[in-house]
Amino acid sequence: MTKLLDFFKVTPQYLIPQHLLSSLMHWFMHVEVKWIKNGIIRLLTRLYGINLDEAASSDPNDYPHFNAFFTRELKKDARLIDETPNSWCSPVDGLVSQSCKIEQGKILQAKCHYYSVEALVGGDIEYAKQFHNGDAAVIYLSPKDYHRIHMPSDAKLISMTYVPGDLFAVNPATVRNVEGLFARNERLVLRFENEHGPFCLVMVGAIFVGSMETVFQGKITPEYRPTIEYWDYSDQDLHYAKGDEIGRFNMGSTVVLLTPENQMPDLGKIPANTPIQMGQHLADYPDTLA
Repeated sequence: MTKLLDFFKVTPQYLIPQHLLSSLMHWFMHVEVKWIKNGIIRLLTRLYGINLDEAASSDPNDYPHFNAFFTRELKKDARLIDETPNSWCSPVDGLVSQSCKIEQGKILQAKCHYYSVEALVGGDIEYAKQFHNGDAAVIYLSPKDYHRIHMPSDAKLISMTYVPGDLFAVNPATVRNVEGLFARNERLVLRFENEHGPFCLVMVGAIFVGSMETVFQGKITPEYRPTIEYWDYSDQDLHYAKGDEIGRFNMGSTVVLLTPENQMPDLGKIPANTPIQMGQHLADYPDTLA
């Protein structure tokens, strides 16, 4: 029965105009007609069980359009940043859908499904080698989650790469059935470094994710580009502290975290389907690197 349901959920995604539909969603999310956007906010709040008590404003009238609501700011005490020394906090609200050791440059997507680090980071072979035998964690954001992305640790931003791709959904059914999903969808590859070494945070787009943006470059999508784009920040001294906001998604999507071998083994040992909120403790650096 599960395979049959997956078939009906996944197969149409190969046939629909993914980018066109996402562009239309982006337009719709910015409609400012009050009765439309307020009605949609109230409807989806009930449909997805969105907790408005933690939002900086719970009044739909305070949001100019639905996108502003979906990327809403939270109250200052709604998410506390873990203060454990030499540790990472979760960069997002969501579900840790996968956590694993990176074996021979491959990351586990689902049972019997793997994708390569090289493909995930946009084909940069030398950069991908840094994460061979390292650790990875995948965090899925559902529509009910807080959709801003924050720093897991203090670090300097080195570069960002936009990798064009498909816009399949990133729900469990699609993850189980679309080969190499996270290395196939459109994504932003953010490269960081700190005293422990390099790490990578990948923002993966999806169908109806109307936009991806960062605090240092602004809105990246849409418009959708046909080729890889690269931004070098290595000479700009862009340092961010643990818990600082660095970007945001519209609707639901996925964040993939990568660390080199022995840098943070805990990252690859988180039980699958662990719920987590932004700021909560995620993993520790080994004492030998503290």
